[in-house]
Amino acid sequence: MSSAGVYGPTDVLPLSEENPGDPNSRHKEKLQCEQYLDSQGMNWTSIRPVYIYGPLNYNPVERYFFDRVTRGRPVCIPYDGKYITQLGHCEDLADFMIKCIGNPAVKGQVYNISSEEYVTFDGMAKLCAQAAGMAEPKIVHYDPKSVEVPDGFPKAFPFRGMHFFASIEKAKRDVPDWMPKFSMLEGLRSSYQQDYLARGFDKQQPDFRTDELILSKSMSAA
Repeated sequence: MSSAGVYGPTDVLPLSEENPGDPNSRHKEKLQCEQYLDSQGMNWTSIRPVYIYGPLNYNPVERYFFDRVTRGRPVCIPYDGKYITQLGHCEDLADFMIKCIGNPAVKGQVYNISSEEYVTFDGMAKLCAQAAGMAEPKIVHYDPKSVEVPDGFPKAFPFRGMHFFASIEKAKRDVPDWMPKFSMLEGLRSSYQQDYLARGFDKQQPDFRTDELILSKSMSAA
């Protein structure tokens, strides 16, 4: 299991498996693992998801938005909210992994895995509100360079501040009986019901200290 985070900067999108890896990436050990397995002549396949979402997500990606839209809070989004990103449902990822087992077509190959849809930062906030049955959220844009988040405060935003999305055409070609079954909205509805509500996140008190810092900066700049 690798990550689409291994890719280096590029002006051409979507990312493909042909894009070179970034030796300075925090995921560089995943690239090194692929190279090692290949050098040993082993039977290996590497999967590079973009952002993963769905039930039991250890990374609070969609939860960031659900925490705010379900409480009627503004959603703080960096820049102008137009950066495009991509998420893949965990069940679609698991389905592809299963179909790789015993499949000679995927030997020694790397695959981007995610959904077929791309979404802007603003669009993600709106989709999460729709998935939770809430009104369209108030979105507050801000310059992340103007906000210094103190140690111990929550992360300001769950996505990297750049366009970040990948082609999954190679995966669909080499494993023709696989394709994502979840649209973004369907997957977020599943995540909201089967994870956010089921695990009681709606009854917890999130830490909004970073939001308050951003909102106070935005108000003073207005």
